[in-house]
Amino acid sequence: MEFRVLRGGLSRAVTVVALAAALATGSTGLLPAMEAHAAPATEGTFAFSGDEGDYISLGQSYAYATASQDRVDVYANADNSVVSLSVDGANGDWWYLNLAAPSGSALAPGTYAGATRHPFNGPSEPGLSLDGNGRGCNTLTGSFTIEAVEFGPAGYVETLDATFEQHCEGGVEAARGEVHIDNPEPPAALVLGLAVALQGTAGTLNGKATLHGSVSCSKPVRVDVSGDVTQVKKQKLIRGSYATVVNCVPGAPVAWSATAAPTGDVPFQRGDVEVEARATAIDPDYDESVSAAETVAVHLARG
Repeated sequence: MEFRVLRGGLSRAVTVVALAAALATGSTGLLPAMEAHAAPATEGTFAFSGDEGDYISLGQSYAYATASQDRVDVYANADNSVVSLSVDGANGDWWYLNLAAPSGSALAPGTYAGATRHPFNGPSEPGLSLDGNGRGCNTLTGSFTIEAVEFGPAGYVETLDATFEQHCEGGVEAARGEVHIDNPEPPAALVLGLAVALQGTAGTLNGKATLHGSVSCSKPVRVDVSGDVTQVKKQKLIRGSYATVVNCVPGAPVAWSATAAPTGDVPFQRGDVEVEARATAIDPDYDESVSAAETVAVHLARG
């Protein structure tokens, strides 16, 4: 692979990206690309044209912009080695573009030569695929240049300025294009806090252990709190599980309370127990699960 650091700049359009089902295609079918999440697009541009005889472009020129009611979505995979773009044109056109660095490296500014069809490129090769409107390459060669790229969490692409050239089936004819995206800074990821009170109660009538604590959050979310309680009394192992749900808002911690019933016929009793606690919520900006966990010794009083 030829790699060089670029100087100069490309004009940027402004966009807020969205979750897209970008696909890598062949001439006989479509293969789903990786899953990721991003925010809805507002502004962005994508354009390409091709030589006469190029199968993808059919020798024509195409241009799309969210300002023209075209939808432009973009996201990265988990290690930022692949950026995928999808375009749904207001005129009914649909296109997918994938730009991939060699395995083990994140995309960075530079020129990636010797690209082959993504996602079937070898581990040491960059990957490229432009397809859509029912047309795709079985095999391809090409190159792409990243002028600028910046990533946020969970597949968020903050900036992408890139150009590409693709040849289908070893042909001389090529499709050439560019994409310009500049998102606002990504939302911060959700942060959860979890605390377990060091005092609880063992019910004298029902033998259940009642636990308390609090959760905190950096965004308004529903938090699932669950866990396990373990106690050893007179060489007998007593276990139970608990679960509850609280609505958390940023600011002061929100209290939670839950009850664990023993799984066997021996009740929880006054004394120490081990409490494993987990708090889980979905980050509303990235649709990803976030969790916090604690394991503490809790003293149960008679209740």
